[in-house]
Amino acid sequence: MNYRHSYHAGNHADVFKHAILLRLAELLQRKPAPYCYLDSHAGTALYDLQGEAAGKTGEFRDGIARLWDRDDLPDMLKRYREAIARHNPDSHLRFYPGSPQLVGDGLREQDRMILSELHPEDAAILRAHFANDERVAVHLRDGYELPKAFLPVAEKRALWLLDPPFEKQDDLDRCLKAMQVAIQRMRQTVIALWYPIKDERLLRDFYRQVAGAGLPKVLRLELSVRPADNTLGLNGSGLMLVNPPWPLWEELEGVLPWLATHLAQSGDGTYRVDWLAGSP
Repeated sequence: MNYRHSYHAGNHADVFKHAILLRLAELLQRKPAPYCYLDSHAGTALYDLQGEAAGKTGEFRDGIARLWDRDDLPDMLKRYREAIARHNPDSHLRFYPGSPQLVGDGLREQDRMILSELHPEDAAILRAHFANDERVAVHLRDGYELPKAFLPVAEKRALWLLDPPFEKQDDLDRCLKAMQVAIQRMRQTVIALWYPIKDERLLRDFYRQVAGAGLPKVLRLELSVRPADNTLGLNGSGLMLVNPPWPLWEELEGVLPWLATHLAQSGDGTYRVDWLAGSP
C-alpha cells in the first residue's frame, strides 16, 4: 500500500467526508446507548499542514482553508470547523485531524473505536497516539476485513467508515462486497462509503450494482468541485450512506449547495442527494 493521506489532508474531499461523518456520530449519540465506530483505512490521527507532504500538494488550501475564516457557515459546517479548531488553539490553521481523531474527540465513556490501517508506519503512529485510551483498538490489517472480523459488535450499534485509497481496479467491487457482508452480519450497521469521482463509466456501473445489492436504505451524496470531463484528477467525491439516521438528508439540503458554491475550483460546483435503495 503506497497511499499516504498526509499529502491530501484537509482537501475538498476531506471537508465533505468529515463534516458528514461528524454529523453521523452526533446523531448516533442522541441516545445514551453505546456505539462502536469502525474505520477501514484510518491513516494517522493528526496531519501537519505545514509539513513536507501537505506543503508539496497544498490541497488543503482549496479545502478546509476556504472555511477557516468564514462567518456564514451552515450549522453542520460550523461544528466541523470547531472540531478542527480544537487542534489549532492559536486560531492559525496548521493541524488537521484525521477521521479517527475527529470521531475520537467526541467519543463517550461507553463508546468504542476499532481502527484498521495497512501501512505499517501509519499504523504504528496511530497505535502510539491512542496507546492510553482503552476504548480504542488499532489493527494492522486490510480494512475490507473489518465486517467479517468484528461485526456484530457487542454495543449493537455501529458506524463504519469505508474509506479506501482506490489504488486498485477492483476497489469498487470489494467495497460493495464488504458492505453486503456488514449488513448480513449486522443489518442495522450505519455505513459511510467514500469514493472518488473520476471515471463516470465505472461509477454508473457501480450505482446499478449498489441499487440491486439488497442493501437497506442507501443515500447517495456527491460533491464535485470541477466539471466531470476535467482531466486534472479528483473532480469530486461521493458518500454512499447505508442506514443513514434522520434527519441527515434534510440537513444536507442546506449544506451541500453551500459547499458546491464555496469549494468550486473551476466553473460551478455541483452536488447530488438522492436514494439508490429504500426511502426515508
